[in-house]
Amino acid sequence: MPEIDFWYSIGSTYTYLTVMRLDEWCAEHDATVNWRPFNVRTVMSAQQNVPFAGKPVKSAYMWRDIERRCAKYHIHAKLPAPYPVSDLALANQVAVLGMKEGWGKSFTQALYRIWFEEGIEAGSESALSEALLRCQQDPRLALGRARSADVIAALVAETETAVKLGVFGAPSFVVRQEVFWGDDRLDDALSWARVGHVI
Repeated sequence: MPEIDFWYSIGSTYTYLTVMRLDEWCAEHDATVNWRPFNVRTVMSAQQNVPFAGKPVKSAYMWRDIERRCAKYHIHAKLPAPYPVSDLALANQVAVLGMKEGWGKSFTQALYRIWFEEGIEAGSESALSEALLRCQQDPRLALGRARSADVIAALVAETETAVKLGVFGAPSFVVRQEVFWGDDRLDDALSWARVGHVI
């Protein structure tokens, strides 16, 4: 079965739902998912898309929608979480570094818990440092390496790859260059991977 690429960006609120349930979902469905961090803010800026700033009714809907879906998945969250994320690029640079070194997924899960369950904004130095500690990384060293030119370039390259695939938001799932946008499209991506159409 083709693998599913999970394109996500720390800073995306709906990505919390996927991050918190994906391991259990993969085990339940005997599926493999590749975690691919990218900079969704770069993509959305290029589209002149500012999703929730200055849109209080839409923002209120977003938080209520996430709250409903958390209840569906039996996920705990303290909502609304601090939003938007201040240093989205750095958070995703750390994730890219972690993916190369084998701790990126655990870092992402820890950071989303800190953001959504403990109410600490995900781009802050304190949240990033605590998430790194929880996955047994030295925050000073990891943050220094995440700010290096190589890692900055790696995030840019991943973001460019996402754009070339047609990814325009997070979370997105890509199977054989077919894009499924949104946490609620994960099952559709799986059926596409297995049978080539949505069941």
